[in-house]
Amino acid sequence: MKASENKGEFARLSVFKTYKLYVGGKFPRSESGRVYEVTDSRSGDWLANAPLSSRKDARDAVVAARKAVPGWSGATAYNRGQVLYRVAEMLEGRREQFAREVAEADGLSRAKAAAVVDAAVDRWVWYAGWTDKIAQVVGGANPVAGPYFNLSTPEPTGVVAVLAPQDSSFLGLVSVLAPVIATGNTAVVVAAERAPLPALSLGEVLATSDVPAGVVNILSGRTAELAGPLASHQDVNALDLTGAPADLATELERAAADNLKRVRRPSPTEDWTADPGTGRLTAWLETKTVWHPMGV
Repeated sequence: MKASENKGEFARLSVFKTYKLYVGGKFPRSESGRVYEVTDSRSGDWLANAPLSSRKDARDAVVAARKAVPGWSGATAYNRGQVLYRVAEMLEGRREQFAREVAEADGLSRAKAAAVVDAAVDRWVWYAGWTDKIAQVVGGANPVAGPYFNLSTPEPTGVVAVLAPQDSSFLGLVSVLAPVIATGNTAVVVAAERAPLPALSLGEVLATSDVPAGVVNILSGRTAELAGPLASHQDVNALDLTGAPADLATELERAAADNLKRVRRPSPTEDWTADPGTGRLTAWLETKTVWHPMGV
C-alpha cells in the first residue's frame, strides 16, 4: 500500500496550549511548579492548567515592574500612545483566538464574545489617544499673587498592583490595565481567578507589541493569596482593588496604608461597556507643582 493511500488512518493528537505567567518580558512557569484547572464556564469541560502563582512570583513581578519604571515613565507621552495603539493592532490580528477564549471564560456566545474583543481593541485605541492629552486636562498654569510662574504637571505614581475584575475576564481587564500604563506607570496584574486564560494570552500580545519588558506583568492564581503580599509590598506604590471582594478589600486597604499607597476601591456597579471617562487615568497620577521667578 502506498503511503498516500494510508492518509487519514491515524488521527492527529491534540496540541494543547501551555499557559504561562508573563513577568519581566518572559514567560516563566510558577516558581512553585503548581497549577490549577481552568474549566469552561458553561460546560464545565477542562480547558487548561493555569500557573498557580506564589508569593515569590508576586515579588519577582514587582522587581520587574520597578526596574521598568524609569524607562517607561521617561518615555514621551506620544511614544506611549504609539505602543498602546500597537497593542490594539496585534490584538486585532488574534481576534478569533480571543473570541474563543472569552466565550469559554465568560459563558458568552461566540458572537457576543467577538463583540467583547472588539470593544477591548477599541479601548486600547481610546487610551492610546489620551496619553498625550491627559496632562492638559489635569495640569497647567496656576494664578498666584507674586512675580512667579506656578505650573502643575502630572507624573506617574510608579508601580501599580491591579486585581483584575472577576466578572469580565478580558474587557474588564483591559479597562483597568490600559489607563495604568497609558499614564506612565508599570503594572503587576492578578488575572481573574476563575478565568485567567484571556489575560495570560494578552501577555503574548504585549510581548510582541513594543511594550518594554516589565511594564506589564501578569500573574494567575488565587486572588486572596497574591493580593496580600502585593498590598503590603513596600515597593508597590498603588493598588487597584477592582477584583477583590469587599471583605478582602478592607483588609488590603489596611495593609496598603503602611507605605501610603494610592488605593482604588472596587465598585459594585462597574459597567465595562460604558464610556470609561478619565477617572482611571487620573487615579494613578500625582501632581508636581513648580514655582519659578519671572524674568529669570
